[in-house]
Amino acid sequence: MYKTDTERWTAIAARDARAEGNFVYSVETTGVYCRPGCPSRLPRRENVRFHVNALAAERAGFRPCKRCKPTKASLNTRNTEIVTQACRFIETADEMPDLDRLAKAAGLSRFHFHRIFKSVTGVTPKAYGDSHRANRVRQDLADSATVTEAIYGAGYSSSSRFYAGSTQRLGMTPGDFRKGGDGLMIRYGSGRCSLGAVLVAATARGLCAISLGGDPDALVAELRVRFPKAALVSGDEDFGNWIDTVIRFVEAPGIGLDLPLDLQGTAFQIRVWQALREIRPGETVSYSDLAARLGMPKGARAVASACAANKLAVAVPCHRVVGSDGRLAGYRWGVERKSRLLDRENAS
Repeated sequence: MYKTDTERWTAIAARDARAEGNFVYSVETTGVYCRPGCPSRLPRRENVRFHVNALAAERAGFRPCKRCKPTKASLNTRNTEIVTQACRFIETADEMPDLDRLAKAAGLSRFHFHRIFKSVTGVTPKAYGDSHRANRVRQDLADSATVTEAIYGAGYSSSSRFYAGSTQRLGMTPGDFRKGGDGLMIRYGSGRCSLGAVLVAATARGLCAISLGGDPDALVAELRVRFPKAALVSGDEDFGNWIDTVIRFVEAPGIGLDLPLDLQGTAFQIRVWQALREIRPGETVSYSDLAARLGMPKGARAVASACAANKLAVAVPCHRVVGSDGRLAGYRWGVERKSRLLDRENAS
């Protein structure tokens, strides 16, 4: 993006903030150079030159614009630095800092800090803190002598505060998670569809996995790795109806899937997955477009990582996200299956 003069000029005309840091432009009639998003009056195209950075523009004999100040860090860069420091503060604090404390450390008002934090990370400071502490609990549960020790070690002021939302954070109780799913019952079963084998698995809360592949035994083995101590129970006749429902949905996504889902992930991952479920069959978006929908114009990589972590094929339709050039980027269950799913949705 912004590799050609046409793309750069389009960004200048639109005052596209996403172009910040990619290039600067100079105006021969004024002798100054500016950021792509400079609010000054749009110059005539024939008077504009492009430069890779401020140093290149100055070497060409231009001086920095006093209005957009291109020699200073861009607003996006400054906001990212502020949020990065706040994230480190949250991660190293013994207890979750409140919004007043975080805003004061950043030198901003509560409202301004909250808005900047969410625009950069896609989640609120509280959601980020909850997610970080839950991840620490995940890491510590296997090594701590007790569940309580892991909870307090992660920065919770009381065990009750963690248990209040523990199943949403872990997808199961802390004890089950600590024991690798020991004592947790997961029903599962497999079937065949036009894309190969389909594995369907569910906890008491809902579907926790829909996997596609060539070998159903390999899909079961992958499920066992994910929940090494859970009781994997072959589904009964009622669960067979769930499998049939999922297969029909794989073959015809437009019919919808009226089954509960057990989404297990971080606050940001779940937010991305929910956004994916809002993409209609037959529609595709790029990773950068999806990041922009989430208020994170620089978050394409984070969005791609969340898509890659998805365990519920088709139900959370990460196959509807493509590269910025329209290419079918990586897909957990194979790019060929991704292509066939999209072709099927476009045809219907």
